[in-house]
Amino acid sequence: MKSISWISLLAISLFVFCQCNTKKHIESSTEKVTTMELSQKEKVVALLNSFNTGDKTPIGYINPTKYIQHNLGVADGLEGFGEVIKNAPPEGFKANVVRAFQDGDLVFTHTEYDFFGPKAAFDVFRFENGQIVEHWDNMTEVTAPNPSGRTQFDGHTEITDLDKTEANKALVKNFVEEVLMNGKMDNLTTFVNPTNYKQHNSNVADGLDGLGAALAHMAEQGLVMEYEKLHKVLGEGNFVLTMCEGKFGKGDHVAYYDLFRIENNQIVEHWDVIETIPAEDQRKNTNGKF
Repeated sequence: MKSISWISLLAISLFVFCQCNTKKHIESSTEKVTTMELSQKEKVVALLNSFNTGDKTPIGYINPTKYIQHNLGVADGLEGFGEVIKNAPPEGFKANVVRAFQDGDLVFTHTEYDFFGPKAAFDVFRFENGQIVEHWDNMTEVTAPNPSGRTQFDGHTEITDLDKTEANKALVKNFVEEVLMNGKMDNLTTFVNPTNYKQHNSNVADGLDGLGAALAHMAEQGLVMEYEKLHKVLGEGNFVLTMCEGKFGKGDHVAYYDLFRIENNQIVEHWDVIETIPAEDQRKNTNGKF
């Protein structure tokens, strides 16, 4: 007889977890102590790592009655999450958390997934009373290294300059609003280090020359890259994530998630994920992308 995979067990557990209202809040004193010892960031990392380990404990970090889902391809609540798990391929999903950060009640991660194929993604989780109650993400296919040989995941990971978090968030916010949204390219070198700028976008080389060449190529092809609205700015120390809305390529409606590393008050490294926002009739929830 075939053994039951952890994916099946997790789907069953989710069903029971959501249906048995009289039992879903019962925890042993040991479990409470363990939960209290974990930071919000640690809970998120444990949840994502459960794809690899089969550990069902981290499911308890999600609020069973309030889980607002902004991935528009997934239904709302734990039931929607469970449906994704239930339809996983036989080998299951995998997740390698490359970077994890916390900004107040929000945790954001940069993760390499095997999720119906290799994917690069940013996830954002919001906590209330120690449980995850809301989730946003942006995901794209993994590509070959860019012209400078950099991947979507490599580069610096160490979090430093915690005392500069708010200043770095303000710097990146101003960069997005002035340069990316309003096209004030004369201000570019105020925000981006002109001699030390490492680029992880799949199609762009290092430095301002690489960025300029990519933009010129897009213009020649009649392609666009427009940032129209800045929704969130999250940061921890020398890393800042922005979540924006705009148009890309032939005018597709997209979400831009950009991760910047700051050093000496300038941007020195950049990772991003661009994902097309589905039309309303193709969405599985009504919570909006942002």
